[in-house]
Amino acid sequence: MLPVIMYAHPVALATASLLSLHLLTASALYQNGTMDVVNVRWLEGTQTHSLGTTFGLPWPSGRYWLGDTGAASITGSTSSGEEVRIQSWATAYWADGSIKWTGHALPGSETVPDGFTVRISNSSESGVGSNSTSTPTPGQANMAITDNDNAITVDTGKLTVSFPKSGKVIVGTIKTPSGKIVGQNGKLILQSQSGIVEDAEAQQNGTSIERFHFESVIEETSIGGDSSVRALVTVRGKHQISAPKSSGVAHAAWLPFIVRFYLYAESDAIRAVHTLVYDVDASKNFITGIGIRFEVPLAGEELYNRHVRIAGVDGGFMSEAVQGITGLRRDPGEEVRTAQFNGEETPDAATWDSRVTSRLKWIPAWNDYSLAQLSPDGFTLKKRTKAGQSWVKIPGGTRAGGLAYLGGATTGGLAVGLRDFWKRYPTGIDIGNAASDTGQVTLWLYSPAAEPMDLRAFHDGMGEDTYAEQLDALEITYEDYEGAYNTPKGIARTNEIFIYAFDSTPPADVLSALTDHTNTPPFLVAEPELIKKTNAVGTYWDVPDNATASAQTVETHLDFLIKYYQGQVEQRRWYGFWDHGDVMHTYDEDRHTWRYDVGGYAWDNSELSPDLFFWNYFLRTGRSDVYRFAEAHTRHTREVDVYHIGPYKGFGTRHGVQHWGDSSKQIRVSTPIYSQIFYYLSGGDERVGELMHELMDADQAFITVDPRRKVRQDNGTYVADPTAIDLDLGLDWSGLAATWLLEWERRGPRWEEARSKLSTSMQGIANLTNGFVTGLGLYNIYTGAISPPATDPQNLGNVTVSHLSASFGLPEIIAQINEYLGEDMLAGFESVWLDYCYYYGAGATEQEARYGVSFGTLNLRQGHSRLTAYAARVLDNSTLAERAWNEFFNTDGLAPGAAWASESLSGSHVLAPVDEAAWLATNDAALYGLAGIELLAQVAYALGTSGQTD
Repeated sequence: MLPVIMYAHPVALATASLLSLHLLTASALYQNGTMDVVNVRWLEGTQTHSLGTTFGLPWPSGRYWLGDTGAASITGSTSSGEEVRIQSWATAYWADGSIKWTGHALPGSETVPDGFTVRISNSSESGVGSNSTSTPTPGQANMAITDNDNAITVDTGKLTVSFPKSGKVIVGTIKTPSGKIVGQNGKLILQSQSGIVEDAEAQQNGTSIERFHFESVIEETSIGGDSSVRALVTVRGKHQISAPKSSGVAHAAWLPFIVRFYLYAESDAIRAVHTLVYDVDASKNFITGIGIRFEVPLAGEELYNRHVRIAGVDGGFMSEAVQGITGLRRDPGEEVRTAQFNGEETPDAATWDSRVTSRLKWIPAWNDYSLAQLSPDGFTLKKRTKAGQSWVKIPGGTRAGGLAYLGGATTGGLAVGLRDFWKRYPTGIDIGNAASDTGQVTLWLYSPAAEPMDLRAFHDGMGEDTYAEQLDALEITYEDYEGAYNTPKGIARTNEIFIYAFDSTPPADVLSALTDHTNTPPFLVAEPELIKKTNAVGTYWDVPDNATASAQTVETHLDFLIKYYQGQVEQRRWYGFWDHGDVMHTYDEDRHTWRYDVGGYAWDNSELSPDLFFWNYFLRTGRSDVYRFAEAHTRHTREVDVYHIGPYKGFGTRHGVQHWGDSSKQIRVSTPIYSQIFYYLSGGDERVGELMHELMDADQAFITVDPRRKVRQDNGTYVADPTAIDLDLGLDWSGLAATWLLEWERRGPRWEEARSKLSTSMQGIANLTNGFVTGLGLYNIYTGAISPPATDPQNLGNVTVSHLSASFGLPEIIAQINEYLGEDMLAGFESVWLDYCYYYGAGATEQEARYGVSFGTLNLRQGHSRLTAYAARVLDNSTLAERAWNEFFNTDGLAPGAAWASESLSGSHVLAPVDEAAWLATNDAALYGLAGIELLAQVAYALGTSGQTD
């Protein structure tokens, strides 16, 4: 059994402990070989704006501790003695209670250094777990928080924001230090309709379609614990119909939302993380608009001093006034025109040419502006004087930046932006009532100018009414179809929104820089070498070492795979509200396209762990392009490919034409190991942490969803028993084990239950005569106990080995458990795991000698070479290390003699010019990537002795 360790300060995620910590600008230092000083750098290099950021740092086991005496204390200063304060908290702990990961929030700053240095040491002074706060430097102050029955108010020193606790308005007011309210009555808005007109004939026949308008209704508004540098306000609720009851229109409240608002000291920006959960029947509900709307007070501002700014392409902006005084037949004067274009208050009208001022009433005021990004390749832009009048087209463009501003030269204003605006199409921006006392800015996450969102199944089942028919269809389209399983009910989507407040209209260059800030938020990271030395995210990866020509070749191939998939996202336009972040599964070389329309060959949905490949490649290289690519992947796969409510909650969906369409619902897709690295590097992203924790109930889904239902011999009589669920020791246990380990090390609300289940299940697997080779076990969802399968109740030694068992994070999570427990690792468990690692790639003769039978024909040997490498490292066996490289190079998967290049195609054979690597599939790319990384880290010394020469 695993050791039972008690902690003086078990910390829940919502009330993480405070560290006394300061940052300084300096280079990394090392003291006596320890990592007491950590250098962090901006991911994309030095930034133009520092409006507050959060990041994470790892720490080695047994170094820094909780407690009021001898606790970890982090301090520092610049070379000139200037301190930069930071709010810190623990996001994970080692098994012995020492700190494993910390999160840090940095305040806004007028100047932006190249990087920072964090110093940590065990000290008798206040530290982790204490109630101390960092001391503000001169000119700074801790944020002021007011929390009463009606609202939460946060004063950052640069703006004051109120968040009501009830009603429709989720952001009450946004006020600048001068007292100007530049934004108010922020609310979520939603539009939908009850059906879709399928064709013109149906429309002529008067098909009745009801249309609905909704607004947010608050269920809970709360604020996190320490808010000395960063305040987190969380608003939860649903969308409720906004039409009066007298209209006769009825619709239940739906689409639960969670909006997390992040505010930083000395910052005039707000970051909002907006999550929606789809909770209705897709055949009766068709979303036509999802947005967030703010009012902007404009009373008292002359129409010609009111400004509209809308981001265009590559930092460009449309800069106009509500009432334009440029380009007129009569000239008000150059100084006047220049001031208006620059967003400055114009000179006193008495100084203008009177031929203009006497005729201002004849110059139209443009009340409304609208931008619609309906594809990743183009947006349209238009404006009008008021409702009922014609829209006037404005030259559009390709990819809009996704930020808009409305305000006045003297009243101030508000800018709102959506990250990845054109990548998340169809999106939009509306500016309304700009000529009235109260204008509006609406940011559309799903534009009402687009076709209704249609999440119905893409086919009608085609007569696949029985399991036999469904299995037969699987043989041709690779789609595991089953009626009622192809539902989006329960999936979710998260978007990031940025809100910027101004006392006066800012220059276009400032808004352009903030558009970049919105789409690529500044982020701090430690160097790969430092992260590696802590062992805080596994020991199976290492920084590149091109000591041999063969190693250089593998590195070149890894780089090719990363860049190829980045390029395919762009060329194949893998963008859209639900799709952005995912990649495709298999290529169709005849049509020169990915098999987007062929069953299980379409969207990848984390099949064979590309997530782990992308993130581990970032860990070892620190490349910004890889981080952003992996980040988008995580935001998609953890939200869209996984169910968050309903009978499938905690399970993900196998790859398919629609992300939710396949009937195979399994924890192999939802496993939290795919989001682990992002969570810790981000300083404990609260949405991802929430997703990890909700998986604690994933095993309950086994009662509803039997993954083996279509192949059971006893299907007619089988009834799920919560104490004896069929559990795949690879596909299923790896996801559960990852959930338990992460809940335990994060000290989540159920960490003791997680520790118990992990311990009990490991003991159960160790007690099986054939360990992991058994294949299946009976699982008790209440205790975590694993018993012999029903086919071998006497535990004589069942043999069931699948090529998929170790393909969804099993080797990586076991390696992490081993590192986590150290000397307390259960010896029997480690023994059966090493057996599996050794014998999967062994010959039939060795398998028969050990287990009585061979494993039969197995594939994915290239991917499984990382199991052999793990065993070679643990056993210090050079012969096994050579075997690992032989499996990597000379079995299946991507061979050294593959093309390792793409071919450029254009002309009539393709829709648009593309780069094609017809020899490549995502399964192979993911496993080659993971195996290459792990073999280079664990058995690089044997490279060159297995058929590969330097």
